[in-house]
Amino acid sequence: MSRWEPNARGRLEQAALDLYSERGFEQTTVAEIAKRAGLTERTYFRHFADKREVLFGGTGPLHDLLMNTVAAVPESTAPIAVVTAALDAVAAVFQGRHAHSRKRQAVIVANPELRERELIKMAAWSAALADALRRRGVADPAASLAAEAGIAVFKVAYERWVGEAEDRGLARLVRESFDELKAVTVGE
Repeated sequence: MSRWEPNARGRLEQAALDLYSERGFEQTTVAEIAKRAGLTERTYFRHFADKREVLFGGTGPLHDLLMNTVAAVPESTAPIAVVTAALDAVAAVFQGRHAHSRKRQAVIVANPELRERELIKMAAWSAALADALRRRGVADPAASLAAEAGIAVFKVAYERWVGEAEDRGLARLVRESFDELKAVTVGE
């Protein structure tokens, strides 16, 4: 019997990403992922519902970070500034993860099912941000517009970031993208 090693979840995530990059998402099985990680299929399914979720395991904590940041921003803050603060907090989590994020994004872009799952994640973030803004007293359509605009900015910044060979920092690109949005809305 093998000796227990820590970080089963992280090892499964890395094994899946490596295999998806080498063979493709469709050609990789859960059994192969578990074997590469030195674990069993049963252990895999303790951590992830299916082979897609291994790429989206951080969605819950990032959602919580978004909501906690919104709650911590002073009530007098403008809606788009609240969204900016929340997305800045999320962007900070990606510091030092440029190579990993590039590899993950390449796997997602290569598979329609994974692209759909990524879009669902972004839509959920937008809905959560809009709901959080409404709870702060922001009426619609302002709450929905601020949330949707913020998610669009984040998506553009993220795509720029993973597309760059050099890591200029996701947080920096999020801020630059918000500045670009402001410039196009006021005609600068």
